[in-house]
Amino acid sequence: MSSKSFAELGVTQPVVGALAKRGITEPFAVQRLAIEDVLAGRDVLVQSPTGSGKTLAFGVPMVDLIAAEARRPAALVLAPTRELAEQIVDEMTEIAHSRAIKVAPVFGGVGIPAQARKAAKAHIVVATPGRLEDLMQRGDITLGHIRILVLDEADRMLDMGFKPPVDRIVSQMPKDRQTLFFSATLEGAAGQLAKSYTRDAVRHVHAPKVDKSIVVKHRFIHTSHDAKLDALVGELKEAERGRTLVFVRTKRGADRLVKKLSRHSIRAEAMHGNKSQNQRRRALANFERGDSQTLVATDVAARGIDVEDITHVINFDAPEDRDSYVHRTGRTGRAGASGVAASFILPDQDHEMAKVAKDLGLHREFAEGRPAGRPAPQGQRNGHAARKHSGGGSRNGGNSRSGGSRHGGASGKSFSKTYGSVGGGRGGGSRGRRRRSR
Repeated sequence: MSSKSFAELGVTQPVVGALAKRGITEPFAVQRLAIEDVLAGRDVLVQSPTGSGKTLAFGVPMVDLIAAEARRPAALVLAPTRELAEQIVDEMTEIAHSRAIKVAPVFGGVGIPAQARKAAKAHIVVATPGRLEDLMQRGDITLGHIRILVLDEADRMLDMGFKPPVDRIVSQMPKDRQTLFFSATLEGAAGQLAKSYTRDAVRHVHAPKVDKSIVVKHRFIHTSHDAKLDALVGELKEAERGRTLVFVRTKRGADRLVKKLSRHSIRAEAMHGNKSQNQRRRALANFERGDSQTLVATDVAARGIDVEDITHVINFDAPEDRDSYVHRTGRTGRAGASGVAASFILPDQDHEMAKVAKDLGLHREFAEGRPAGRPAPQGQRNGHAARKHSGGGSRNGGNSRSGGSRHGGASGKSFSKTYGSVGGGRGGGSRGRRRRSR
């Protein structure tokens, strides 16, 4: 791929200047893929992981395509969570200001009247589906002048059950609009949704290459339910641990885990959908400042978290599938830093997580971390997933293995692999080790 500058991609000088003030001078890979097609007025489908720079891939050309005198709102960005909507607004506001374009957020947890007034005056509205429908039903906002529609993290909106409201919202827009569709996958339901919303769309798949300067150690800790909390406490009390993101599956589970950790003198904060907007902001701010080194979050709440220097991601509750694992573990090992991704595996999760690990090229680590006496899942006992490795060797240009975890006593047995991050990262689009594109 050519290494064109923003100006060479067709971005106007005011926007290039605004990007330069923020220290952004070279486009990331996903931005080089998408910007020219968006500026050409094409519908665009982009498959790209979290943290790859996709906000500016649609934000930069959108700002250039909208005239300051356009009828408002002229563009709509739909996002699945409040945190992601806020992140998009923060990312776009300065570059939009360079062309006298206003950006406004629309999401729950804040007062409707003030939010509605700002949205009515904005050129670009960044909204979650539920609150946007509230404003539409009140007559506070209409979508008859929308020229550009962006669906960001569209796969997650489907996972959260937002397809009916999104369908209703899209039905209120002009049919001759430009539609930009960003998703971690363009297959299955997400692909069908993309096809129904776009016309003659250009498709781009951004599958990041391994950055050898990034080292993420992936560890699988096989444990029983009773030993799980002690294993986590052991991980969190490690001297070299820094900022740590702990994933759980439920909101109630997040709150319960924070209380249990406090009894072990570990300060942690929870972040999930039942928290008020102020509570979520405060928890994230404490995490960013280092006042709290541990943030316990659900998958949905964590979608809008973009915090640097996360040294550890711990899957206290195992991820539901491959994509969840990639999204979670991609939060560490960013911007040239190393990281640790640790996953706790209960006996009844062994079979499903073994399949996830195999799909990501981590099957040996998973199998060798399995405690003695626990059989491999059917179909894997004679395959690669069950092969033993002596440790100390390397493959694929320096990928190295190490033996069992320091915390094997409380947690059962674990095994780790150190290599370029599986997940998507920030910067240059060069994060993520994938065996196949998503």
